Amino acid sequence: MAYNEKLAYRIRERLADLPIIEEKEMMGGLTFMVNNKMCVGILKDEMMCRIDPNFHETAIEKTGCRTMDFTKRPMKGYVMVDDTGMKTKKEFDYWIDLALDFNAKAKSSKKRKK
Repeated sequence: MAYNEKLAYRIRERLADLPIIEEKEMMGGLTFMVNNKMCVGILKDEMMCRIDPNFHETAIEKTGCRTMDFTKRPMKGYVMVDDTGMKTKKEFDYWIDLALDFNAKAKSSKKRKK
């Protein structure tokens, strides 16, 4: 799995006090599920954040942020943040808080039948 281990550590440390956290390897990276919902992830050296789609346009104007287009299909409500957008603890916490705020309102994806 090719993802930034230092970024994974930062995310783990930040989410450590939350009650329901699960890590899943998916999309060629690592995803952190909060309350059984996709919340934050890592693809290579970028952090993926699931945010309120209504805030998407504002978010992508921030330094280091772009729309997630993992499959060449832009996904509103999912952003990628590179190192320039999360250098400081304050910047990093901003993105994590944005994802956690939306997580409380987000719907769980339907589980696929095996």
